[in-house]
Amino acid sequence: MDAFGTFGRRDFLKASATIAGAAAAGGFTCIGIAGAAPITPPVVDKLSIRVLVDSSFDLFFRPQQINGVAIRPPPRQADFKRTLHNEWGLSLWLESQGGGDARTVMLDYGYSPSVLLNNMELIGVDPARIDALVVSHGHYDHFGGLQGFLDKFRQVLPSEVKLYAGGEDNFCHRVSGTGTPGQFADFGTLDRRELTSKRVATILCETPTVIAGHAFTTGKIARSGIERVLPNTFVEFAMKDGLGCNTGHYLPAEMEGKIVPDEHIHEHATCFNIRDRGLVVISSCGHVGIVNSVRQAQAVSGIEKVHAIVGGFHLGPAPKDYLTQVVAEIGKLNPDVLIPMHCSGLNFVQEARAQLGEKVLVTTTGSRIDFGA
Repeated sequence: MDAFGTFGRRDFLKASATIAGAAAAGGFTCIGIAGAAPITPPVVDKLSIRVLVDSSFDLFFRPQQINGVAIRPPPRQADFKRTLHNEWGLSLWLESQGGGDARTVMLDYGYSPSVLLNNMELIGVDPARIDALVVSHGHYDHFGGLQGFLDKFRQVLPSEVKLYAGGEDNFCHRVSGTGTPGQFADFGTLDRRELTSKRVATILCETPTVIAGHAFTTGKIARSGIERVLPNTFVEFAMKDGLGCNTGHYLPAEMEGKIVPDEHIHEHATCFNIRDRGLVVISSCGHVGIVNSVRQAQAVSGIEKVHAIVGGFHLGPAPKDYLTQVVAEIGKLNPDVLIPMHCSGLNFVQEARAQLGEKVLVTTTGSRIDFGA
């Protein structure tokens, strides 16, 4: 047992009784718990990632290809009055093929629905093809567009569509520091009540979980080695009128209602096992450490080979000596490619290219990344 304890079924029921009880009365269960049994990671032949939302757009982005991975720019828009939008946040569209079947998973939803919906339309993705939804962690820049997305597209999603979340504290209230001691600015709360109203079932994946038969999550990420959580948000462990998270799951009872530094207990990574190539590990922010995230994926899958490490690595605020160490640890994992996005930071890209050279590929909002044959 770690410092925060383990997630028991009684804790879960205590946390969700108010919400789930009301939903169950209408014949709908809003929250479930992923099974604890070991997983067998699925094998897929191909994976395509479309970058729906990221922090920058490069009109002159050029195709890149190395080590079996190809990145292509988005198509030019026919209407010059419309363009892809950028904002702080991340949303990825994941399409996989394997065993004659195709699957589509949407991972994170950016900061605002207006940007997400605009980009989805211009990139040309079809919400009716979605098999599952995933949220990586409880930061607004990763779930802010979710409710607007559901408002527009819930009717075309599968009737029993599920949202896979890393754990209970996805739903905690978060705040950010203002620079004045003891003062905080609101940073939002992912509201389960709204998900329930849209008949979206949430699965808490603190253990590794197979998603749509093609992907898998790491479950709770073990922390080892040199990595640490860099300063980010603060979190309030409390449940108020069905909004928030269960204090007893993580902290002693006397901590209820207090605001503490966010350790991202619930953050998980989304992974694919590409036939004959190895793991693609997608870390939307990597607050708990990108190396830790990859090692967790290796441990739960039993697969050592790392084909690609993709996503946000939260190393923008990293001091130089720490950044140098982390990139060296990434090098020891020997990925075929490294594809930083979002909060990774230009400092990370520079250091990674200095150590890993041509393995480092950059992306832009709207780009498409292809893995596999």
